[in-house]
Amino acid sequence: MASLRSIRAGLSRSYHSLNTMGGHDEETGGGEGLGGGGGGREYNNSTSSTSYAATTDWLGVDNFRTKNNNRTSSPLSAIKVALSKVSRGRQNNSSSKISTILKELDDEWGISDDGTEGDIILGKLRVSNSRMPSSIAVPPEQASLLGTMPGEVLDDAELRQVQLSVAPSRTLSEDGSTGTKVTVDTPHGPVTAAVSGDPTRPVILSYHDLGLNHVTNFQAFFLYPEMRNVVNNFCIVHVNAPGQEEGAPTLPEGYVYPTMEELADTITCVKNHLHLRSFIGFGVGLGANVLARYATKYPNYVDALVLVNCSSTQAGWIEWGYQKLNIRHLRSGTMTTGTVDYLMWHHFGKLEECNQDLVTVYRQHFERAINPTNLGLLVDSYIRRSDLGIVRELDPNKKKDVRMIRCQVLNITANLSPHIEDTVTFNGRLDPTLATWMKIQDVGLVLDEAPGKVVEAFRLFLQGQGYAVSGSRRASSVSIGEGKSC
Repeated sequence: MASLRSIRAGLSRSYHSLNTMGGHDEETGGGEGLGGGGGGREYNNSTSSTSYAATTDWLGVDNFRTKNNNRTSSPLSAIKVALSKVSRGRQNNSSSKISTILKELDDEWGISDDGTEGDIILGKLRVSNSRMPSSIAVPPEQASLLGTMPGEVLDDAELRQVQLSVAPSRTLSEDGSTGTKVTVDTPHGPVTAAVSGDPTRPVILSYHDLGLNHVTNFQAFFLYPEMRNVVNNFCIVHVNAPGQEEGAPTLPEGYVYPTMEELADTITCVKNHLHLRSFIGFGVGLGANVLARYATKYPNYVDALVLVNCSSTQAGWIEWGYQKLNIRHLRSGTMTTGTVDYLMWHHFGKLEECNQDLVTVYRQHFERAINPTNLGLLVDSYIRRSDLGIVRELDPNKKKDVRMIRCQVLNITANLSPHIEDTVTFNGRLDPTLATWMKIQDVGLVLDEAPGKVVEAFRLFLQGQGYAVSGSRRASSVSIGEGKSC
């Protein structure tokens, strides 16, 4: 029986195909697999329909016809008969047993009547006995499941030299991937922006949140592999609020920090300096509020908006009180534990349920890498923000006379974020035909904890706007220089 097992092993590559062919025998109700396995037929008692599993016809004997009649016979039956005769000891050595099997196949299938086809089948059987196939051709019906091209060969893999690769620890330091820095003079002081890509392409313009800048807020997200694939045909422009860029010097004594409306106006200066006609806005928190103001004031320059944790109302009393206490310490150049805790809450929400590695990285960043004085001025401007003053108007005849955001808006939040209610309120003030609200589960800092989900939503959003598929820039009749000049 040891020789019989080796013969079965030699034929194991064709097991699935033979198994299914055994299932084609309608008179027996489904054949058995080699070595006692079940047939390939599945029955549905309610409909009496028959389905067959997709197989690889390695032997090439599907639909082979016997010499005795004109119906399709099961090759599996012939093999089983031959094997049973061998197992009963008709022959004594392995080579004679193989000859017996081949002779039984000759007699059962009438191979001598068709020498060409018979030689192919017998040749494959003889090769299978001497050496197991090291690879299997993948048919088209399985290629999509295996991620290969039809006809591609799957080879045995050697895993002895495979080593685990540990991803490098997350860092918020600049690595140069955000592009070339430019300084733009505005009526409210110099503003630093970073540009990557060709400005003649469609533009994505980002604006950061409190305590962050274009590097700490967007660098990791725009380096995410799927995001890189999305934005390859775009020009990316990152805008920083005054004094918030990495390594920024302390703003001079007596400097009057711009209000939220004035921060929105600085975007016009950046747009004109870079000769941009329009852009897709991508903002988080404070940056989302700035971009929403800009889109309300200059609708012709904004093609679409992606806003994360956007607030459209004034600061509440609790937020105002906390931030006033923080501002007092920040302006004195001190980053207190209470201020760090507030910033962590602002970005993550429920810290204990968020990614603790990210929590540690951001806490260290807020404690060590921020200019407290400059941040205090920005926080003061944010808590003094005015209401956006936008309304939802459903009457087409009245829309042109009201203040509203007139472009498509993707409104994103996370279920652990403290800003869910702000995004719901904001969504209720948008035109429902232009707004999409999305809440991502089980995260707080959505761009860092769930970048894949945000990228997928962003990709579909861009497709809806006519981007990312053709990669062509939408035509615009707006000329540079309209709006407030700098």
